[in-house]
Amino acid sequence: MTLPISIAEKLQQLLQPEASLPASALKHAVVETMINDGVLQKRISGKSKAVIFISDPAALRSYLNNHFGIANLEQYIVAYKDADITRSEAIAVSGNSKLKTIRTFKGFLVNSYEPISAMIDGKQFIINPPLGTLTFISDYEAFIPDPGVTIVGMENPENFRKVQRQRYLFEGGKVLFISRYPQSNDGIKWLQTITNDYLHFGDLDFSGINIYLNEYKKWLGKRASFFVPSNTAGLLHVHGNRELYNRQLSLAPDSILIEEENVRRLISLLHQHKMVLEQEAFIL
Repeated sequence: MTLPISIAEKLQQLLQPEASLPASALKHAVVETMINDGVLQKRISGKSKAVIFISDPAALRSYLNNHFGIANLEQYIVAYKDADITRSEAIAVSGNSKLKTIRTFKGFLVNSYEPISAMIDGKQFIINPPLGTLTFISDYEAFIPDPGVTIVGMENPENFRKVQRQRYLFEGGKVLFISRYPQSNDGIKWLQTITNDYLHFGDLDFSGINIYLNEYKKWLGKRASFFVPSNTAGLLHVHGNRELYNRQLSLAPDSILIEEENVRRLISLLHQHKMVLEQEAFIL
């Protein structure tokens, strides 16, 4: 059984000298059980109001330890609110590895078509996954790429897996690819801690532009730019999708409100052809 954090916080308040709370603030099956077991007391105040208080704090602490594995209520509350709590830490404060939903694997995938130098936990680390494999960065807080490397955010999984077949788009510079999927906030949190330039490579459609503006440009500012490959117009003419353009037309951003010239030109190009282009078209 898990003690809800809202009830734990109320119990912490009740442990203060001469404290009490309205019964209406402690409506929960766990509280009813504690009242029935005698570790919480209810007193009628007036004709219809009731308050809950603790007459024996030591008895409550013993009860929490025996029934919930909570040896220290304050530590339990702090741990429960810790977004990065591990399963072992959860067991330490509650005896329950499933105290709350815990992400066992945090981090993101990276890929490259040539060796990329980086540091992780103060040690040199070369990213060079063999064909058919990817590199997963878990301890991303300690992951620092070479400052001369451009981070390329890949929106679609197939493009991310097949970076070798898109190498022609990035000749002349060192690039490290980071996958948007599986989607989480870890990637953008990491990008905000480093100084590298960020290049967003996704679908050349209105949905892709909005993903870039709202998930990346918003947080990275001038360090971020939207990648429009030089062969976009030609591929748009051959592989453009008119049906998708029509479906997404209501999502089209107003160019006047966008500072980035590259994005404004892309929007104009899409409207000119009345088609959009999915990222997979760039895989040779």
